[in-house]
Amino acid sequence: MIGYGRYQYRYASGREGDWCLLGLASHKRYISLYVTAEDGKGGYLAEAYRDRLPKADIGKSCVRFRRLDDLDQDSLRELVREAARSSAASAT
Repeated sequence: MIGYGRYQYRYASGREGDWCLLGLASHKRYISLYVTAEDGKGGYLAEAYRDRLPKADIGKSCVRFRRLDDLDQDSLRELVREAARSSAASAT
């Protein structure tokens, strides 16, 4: 898995950790794009793109797809850029 950026999280229990803001992993049957950025409304950014990426299986912070050609690449590009911007804003 390759990752970009830094995402800090804290559970209600007080447990804290760091993870990548964007991650890309290849699995046997699909590719996963992990987008741990928040949407500013209490949810994850990836969930906000569910309607724009209908051929992808989207979880809270994961976009799973079989082939890149299955996705609207402009929407995917926008998702990645928005996640990167949210990282820059939270770092300041």
